Amino acid sequence: MTDPHRTDVVVIGAGQAGLSSAYHLQRTGFEPGAGYVVLDGDRAPGGAWQHRWPSLRMATVNGIFDLPGMAFEPPAPQEQASVAVPRYFAEFEKGFGLAVRRPVTVSAVRYGPEDRLLVDSDAGTWAARAVINATGTWNRPFWPYYPGRETFRGRQLHAAAYPGPEQFAGKPVVVVGGGITAIQLLTELAQAGAATTWVTRRAPVFRDEPFTREYGREVVAAVDRRVRAGLVPQSVVSATGLPVTGAILEAQRDGVLNRLPMFDRITPDGIAWDAPAPGEPRSVEADVILWCTGWRAALDHLAPLRLRAPGGGITMDGTRVVLEPRLHLVGYGPSASTVGANRAGREAVREIRQLLAADAGVVVAA
Repeated sequence: MTDPHRTDVVVIGAGQAGLSSAYHLQRTGFEPGAGYVVLDGDRAPGGAWQHRWPSLRMATVNGIFDLPGMAFEPPAPQEQASVAVPRYFAEFEKGFGLAVRRPVTVSAVRYGPEDRLLVDSDAGTWAARAVINATGTWNRPFWPYYPGRETFRGRQLHAAAYPGPEQFAGKPVVVVGGGITAIQLLTELAQAGAATTWVTRRAPVFRDEPFTREYGREVVAAVDRRVRAGLVPQSVVSATGLPVTGAILEAQRDGVLNRLPMFDRITPDGIAWDAPAPGEPRSVEADVILWCTGWRAALDHLAPLRLRAPGGGITMDGTRVVLEPRLHLVGYGPSASTVGANRAGREAVREIRQLLAADAGVVVAA
């Protein structure tokens, strides 16, 4: 068996959170190779952004926060987000000479000898003194199960595989989900000539008050309380409610956002409710069901460490895993946003420096 590569820190993932972590590692003295390495499963820079649907333009992106040390120069509003953001990430990696290896698929993180964590991958094994996990959610689209799903004769797809609205023109499409992704896709499908039906589990909450910093801190604090209690985190974006933009007001005026409650079952030809409210349909025919039902954290490779709490999540203290202080999760829970990911990368590196210095008997300033 080949001996594992030895390094101080392995960063898993090269999206916003992973690149921010790598930047702060390098800036504080960790050298590429012996000091740190970034393992990324994609073939090119860009993280999840390179996989976004082709109709997502920079004009309709919720917002991109600068990576540390390099401003994101606003591209043309109609440029595809899947092109503009990966280009920025590639420039960032090159500009700072970050140690990103790709494509590398990590299969497991496990306990190793000499007080190290072993990171197994299809490119070998790394023995690390600490690990920063920044794998995000894109690889784990969530598909809720409803009776009859397997009987549907039409097409079902998740937003992660949405190809754009053109091929759905003239077709009846059911859009499932109450988040901003659902509203964006619902609106452009209707504009392209699809006959849309919008279904959500809970009534959507539209927020027309300004998103102040104070409100943002309240939302982040609420998510942070969940992960500190070992519960599965809720999305920061979903916790904020839906911003009332000009596009949303227009869709409301056009009747596109007339929401129906969640159906009880899927039929071969569409969806059905067992006891609809007065004035609501008993069934709706559909050629397509588009699941805009979110994603879950991609953490299966951490299973050998046995970190799950009784509440189903991983108990956290900031970015640090309580049961394994050598492991930090960034882009998880309260840091699952572009601005949060940057702060989480900085925090994780600060704590790792203190941990490794303590092992060596050195005092490091906070």
